[in-house]
Amino acid sequence: MSQTVSQHVSHDALPAARLMQMIFGFVTSQAISVAARLGLADLLKDGAKSADELAQATGTQARPLYRILRALASVGIFAEDDTGHFWLTPLAEPLRSDASSSLRDFSIFIGADWHWRAWGDLFGSAETGQPAFEKLYGKAYFDYLGENPEPARVFNDAMTSLSMATSAAVVEGYDFTGIGKLVDVGGGHGLLLSSILEKYPQMRGVLIDAPSVIAGTKTAIAARGLAGRCDAVEGNFFASVPAGGDAYIMKHIIHDWNDERASTILQNCHRQMKGNGKLLVVEMVIPEGNAPSMGKLMDLEMLVLLHAYERTEAEYRALFERSGFRLTRIVPTKSPYGVIEGVRI
Repeated sequence: MSQTVSQHVSHDALPAARLMQMIFGFVTSQAISVAARLGLADLLKDGAKSADELAQATGTQARPLYRILRALASVGIFAEDDTGHFWLTPLAEPLRSDASSSLRDFSIFIGADWHWRAWGDLFGSAETGQPAFEKLYGKAYFDYLGENPEPARVFNDAMTSLSMATSAAVVEGYDFTGIGKLVDVGGGHGLLLSSILEKYPQMRGVLIDAPSVIAGTKTAIAARGLAGRCDAVEGNFFASVPAGGDAYIMKHIIHDWNDERASTILQNCHRQMKGNGKLLVVEMVIPEGNAPSMGKLMDLEMLVLLHAYERTEAEYRALFERSGFRLTRIVPTKSPYGVIEGVRI
């Protein structure tokens, strides 16, 4: 009997221990963000250092910094040896600013105070259905970024950071053969479009984004030697998009908008593309059921910040049909994102 009771207690304790770790997930997130902001992974790329050395290099206090490093090492981000020196681990490598799939800037964004505060009222979003961000700051998220240069810089750097890994996965996972002119709608500084053009030398590209973005886009495209094959134009994709594309691609755009606003963007593409043109939407697609999904977590980010949401395949199919497209397939990639392909109807 005592053995049965002991086993029962053990089994009951395991879910509670796992739940406790999840409850404290915000601690890990903030510690990662601090490590990213301080550039600790960059400081350790050439070898181990003590907390004293890292504190001196970052202008922080050694004991508090040690406690942060120790906590991160306990979950596999950095590792401490017997001499009190800290090393990079595979989980810490993406925090390097020069990593091929760097998440440093994204980690800084997630922990930024102006972003973090909105998550404190997730309950309010559940009650009202409205973004906590708007309640906190009195204005829409993108309006706030337009008026605050430093948060805008942090956000743009984070999106570029996310785009690095995603762009490589999209270029590898989707076959763009046969597309002569590709229009990137809201393509930022052109990382995805440039990566596609480099792989497909016969293709030409056009990128449209806000005036505040395009100067940097032209510089980035020129730096990759693509200025002769790729145009970057100022515009508002709610009003119009460049004409004559064989395909229109947009990454991390549609999930920022509700169905009405998203459909406006897609209808603009429908009007301007060639008769047999393709629509390529790069987003996370939420799976049905209880399967774990980064998209289900990102969906809460949309709830807190925007009047928007991540979508299931059925929801994308309905959105495409509303906008004049038929969803033909979803091509998975080696990332949380898939390429949702549509054709004009």
